[in-house]
Amino acid sequence: MGKNVVVIGIQWGDEGKGKIVDILSEHADIVVRFQGGNNAGHTVVVGTEKFILHLIPSGILHPGKTCIIGNGVVIDPEVLLDEIGTLASRGHFRAEDLVISKDAHLIMPYHKRIDIGRERLRGGRKLGTTGRGIGPAYEDKVARCGIRCGDLLSEEDFRLKLRLNLHEKNHYLRTILHEEGFEIHEIYHKYMAYAEKIGRYIKDTSILLNEAIEHNRSILFEGAQGTLLDIDHGTYPYVTSSNTVAGEAAIGSGIGPTRIDTVIGISKAYTTRVGEGPFPTELKGEEAERMREHGGEYGATTGRPRRCGWFDAVAARYSVRINGLQGLVLTKLDVLDDLDEIKICTAYRYKGEIIRDFPTETTVLSSCEPVYETMEGWKEKTSEIKSLDGLPKNARAYIKRLEELLGVEIIIISVGAKRKEAIILKNPFDL
Repeated sequence: MGKNVVVIGIQWGDEGKGKIVDILSEHADIVVRFQGGNNAGHTVVVGTEKFILHLIPSGILHPGKTCIIGNGVVIDPEVLLDEIGTLASRGHFRAEDLVISKDAHLIMPYHKRIDIGRERLRGGRKLGTTGRGIGPAYEDKVARCGIRCGDLLSEEDFRLKLRLNLHEKNHYLRTILHEEGFEIHEIYHKYMAYAEKIGRYIKDTSILLNEAIEHNRSILFEGAQGTLLDIDHGTYPYVTSSNTVAGEAAIGSGIGPTRIDTVIGISKAYTTRVGEGPFPTELKGEEAERMREHGGEYGATTGRPRRCGWFDAVAARYSVRINGLQGLVLTKLDVLDDLDEIKICTAYRYKGEIIRDFPTETTVLSSCEPVYETMEGWKEKTSEIKSLDGLPKNARAYIKRLEELLGVEIIIISVGAKRKEAIILKNPFDL
């Protein structure tokens, strides 16, 4: 009997989803990316090789797995083709394994220019976007003027939509943002060239997925970013431009919500955040730098240093509720190996009062002070340990305390970047 499992991040992204999806892909027939764009990067280490994937699901590293880019994703064709080329050159790409939803929206050159121009105008109030055109592409989707992958298959439809969009976008670029506009021919010919290369992958993926479910095939749904960056449920406006929570797995892939069997969350053993926005448990100075260097906390997409802090159980409990988690994966436990003591934020202090529910209002969250519980560190290397019992006593106590605070069972513990550096207590496809 096939199982359909959703894997999402429960923090501000960068939780190690790429590695976990790579591990779980072994048990799936199909792997689906259901939201976001190339503003997210999944890092996977296979043997001695390191792969950074931005659009193609991590399952591509397992031959014979069908990898679907769903309708909820926004796609930059240039980035996609670069990714295909890189994977092919390293012997990890088969054309028959990739399918792209005809309803996925395209990132256009004007989206990127608008993104960068707006951030420049915001100055000190910038949102910290990656400048890759993700937000403006989603804006056009909602404004009903977006161009979709299926439009690449009709030159006439593509040209008409492009002409109408450029009439508006060029005026906005030149008048408001003081940026250069575009000529229709330069975009048209470039995207028609893309169409020749990726047209073979573009299909109705909703039909494909529902047929697979009817035939009891197992499907792994792979989210990007994290719950606290969700456009509705995150720390707005310092969020991404799509829904990153588990509910989007159905919407962003074209299946019904009753088709989902299990929802699994992924969290680091501490907390990080990239870009702007409130971060109650953020560390500063030497403590932050140590955690950043030990954890390799630099963005896979941008290379930006990540802000680092202690585990935030208030935020994590919120994510457990929003996603309806049935299991949790804890990553990067090994980053805490050399600490004398480890702190967990169990509540916030706001205006002199203790609060235990996560506030999504930026003005409130930015004024919250963490209330910490301190635990003893284990001061032992964990990266080569293969079982829960093999972990140091204090590491097991830390894991148990997180389970108590979050009300969800930890089913996988990652203790390093490599595939084999993981303790699998329960397989999500067996839950």
